[in-house]
Amino acid sequence: MAKLPQRERASEIWRRLEQAHPDAHCALDHRTALELLVATILSAQCTDARVNQVTPALFRRYRSARAFAGADASELEDAIRSTGFYRNKAKSIRGACDRLVTEFGGKVPRTMEELLTLPGVARKTANVVLGVAYGIPSGIVVDTHCKRVAYRLGLTRQTDPVKVEQNLLRLVPEDLWIDISHQIIFHGRRICQARKPSCSACPLLELCPQRGLDSKQKGAGI
Repeated sequence: MAKLPQRERASEIWRRLEQAHPDAHCALDHRTALELLVATILSAQCTDARVNQVTPALFRRYRSARAFAGADASELEDAIRSTGFYRNKAKSIRGACDRLVTEFGGKVPRTMEELLTLPGVARKTANVVLGVAYGIPSGIVVDTHCKRVAYRLGLTRQTDPVKVEQNLLRLVPEDLWIDISHQIIFHGRRICQARKPSCSACPLLELCPQRGLDSKQKGAGI
C-alpha cells in the first residue's frame, strides 16, 4: 500500500480495527457506575481477569459508596489483596467513595472535572467510567495496551498516557472515541502483544511502520 498522509492512515487504521474487533467492549464486570469505578481503580497494574475474580464477593459485601467509604481498611485490603498494590488501592477506593458521599450524594459524577477530584482517579479511569457507564465520549482510554499499539503504529512518539491521549484525540473523530478505546485495547491483547506480536495475523500490517521488525525492536516494553 502506498504511504498515506497521517490522517488518512489513521482513518484506515480505525476502519480496520472496527472490522477486526467488532466485539470489543469493557472487560471489567460491573452493574453500576460505582462498581465500574472501583473495578477500574483495582485494574491498575493488574489484569482485568484477576479483577473480575475479586469483585463479585467485593460488590456483595460493599453495596454503596457509603459502605466502601466506611469500610475497615484492613478488611478492604484483604478483600483486594490479590490485585496488587492493595494498600494504595484500598486507600483510593475509600477516599473516592468518601468524596462521593460528601460531595455528590453517593453518586458517581458525569463530568471529567468532577471525577478528577476523586482520590485515585486520573484521566484513564474517568474516561472508562464516562464512556462505559454513561456513554459520554470524554476522551480515549490509554492503558498499557493502547500506549504500546499507538507507539508501534507511529500514531504517537510519547510514552506519557496524557500526551499519548492528546495525540490520539487529534486523529480520532469524537464519535469514535468510546469504541476505538476498546478496539485498540483488544488489538493489543489479541494481536499486538508486548513480547510476541502476531504480525502475520495483523490486519494493520500494511499500515504499520515497524512491520518486519522483531519484538525487541518494536519496543516490547512500550
